[in-house]
Amino acid sequence: MSSGESARKYDFVIFGATGFTGQFVVDEVARLAEEEGVTWAVAGRKMDRLQKVLEQSGQRTGKTLEDTPVIIADSSAEQSILDMCKQARVILNCVGPYRFHGNQLVRACIEEGASHIDISGEPQYLENMQLLYNAKAKEAGVYIVGSCGFDSIPADLGVVFMKSKFQGDLNSVECYVNLTSGPEGAAINYTTFESAVHGFANQGELPAIRKQLFPNPLPRSKHKAPRRSAVFKSGLMDKWCFPFLGSDKSVVSRTQRYRYDVKKSRPTQFSPYLCVDSFLYMILMVVFGSLFGLLAKFSITRNILLQYPGLFTAGLVKRGGPSKKQIEGTAFSMTFFGEGYSDKLDDPEAQHENPPDKKIKTKVMGPEPGYVTTPICMVQAGLLILKEKSKLPSDGGVYTPGAAFGETSLIERLDKRNVKFQVLES
Repeated sequence: MSSGESARKYDFVIFGATGFTGQFVVDEVARLAEEEGVTWAVAGRKMDRLQKVLEQSGQRTGKTLEDTPVIIADSSAEQSILDMCKQARVILNCVGPYRFHGNQLVRACIEEGASHIDISGEPQYLENMQLLYNAKAKEAGVYIVGSCGFDSIPADLGVVFMKSKFQGDLNSVECYVNLTSGPEGAAINYTTFESAVHGFANQGELPAIRKQLFPNPLPRSKHKAPRRSAVFKSGLMDKWCFPFLGSDKSVVSRTQRYRYDVKKSRPTQFSPYLCVDSFLYMILMVVFGSLFGLLAKFSITRNILLQYPGLFTAGLVKRGGPSKKQIEGTAFSMTFFGEGYSDKLDDPEAQHENPPDKKIKTKVMGPEPGYVTTPICMVQAGLLILKEKSKLPSDGGVYTPGAAFGETSLIERLDKRNVKFQVLES
């Protein structure tokens, strides 16, 4: 630990602690702070709301939180952000959509020497942060790690886990996401929906960002991953499936790029899909997805979509987020099917002449993804920056979870917190 780090007041500062997800992150830190020996504070715009969050968290967790420090900070007030970052070793940033609120905080963290963890599922934001700030973060010796929630630790570390268990060269991975809910159904908080709307509206930004970020393409295997239709019935899962939209594919691809560039590891193709049980539900999802994409494209219809989220999602999106019963009744599983070669070539660019001859099946599963699994993943990622710095990339930078934490104990830590990684067949 540097002298600058040791002089800081807090190991963690939870920024956006009064937000819907932020309050669950407060709960998770409260449960673990004494056990892990970390000091922490909450930060946001209003003192009374921050104090109320601490009071309610104390009731939920049974912890005494009245003396937890409170920092007043606003992403639109630059000096308050800088002052907050001066006091922290790691900022846990829960303020989204990140395309509107993330850039200034990442910049402040780098300027003041604090590491930064977020839970963004926004590819444009995540890749733009790497483009803009990777070199500056390296110079400052701080770690900027995005997508440290359900988006996209289970997928990214799921591929890292599979590669570690595969004896040979892993060529391709298909990931099937399955979400289950109880009699109360499921719900999504408005900010998550808002992020998705703006992500769809601005997806045209990605090609230009990627062209600058990765001017040289990764080597491509001559044996392509299985081709799937836009909608298909999976014999592997016995469910209807379609591409899983979000940051998983983008994040896994960036991890594969890092491991190829730095570790000289062969890139693995990755294809994520979302599963539904019935043909009718699949049709409804396709209709909703088409309508959502169309409305998000134009500013007038986008504003209507954002103004009436419950109407366009049949009540799935709620400004107050899911209820306690909805959260308790929801869970996720991700089943990974990998194909590769029994033999291993030392040169990551060398081609296997024969087609894949070996398979592996693994699984990641856990509790409700957005407000139980996400805080668990975020806090454990932050703890690893504090406790296992020697196992992180040797210098700072902007990283994916798989790049930052692939050599750490993250999978073992998550397993103890009920986010399980398993080998089913090998």
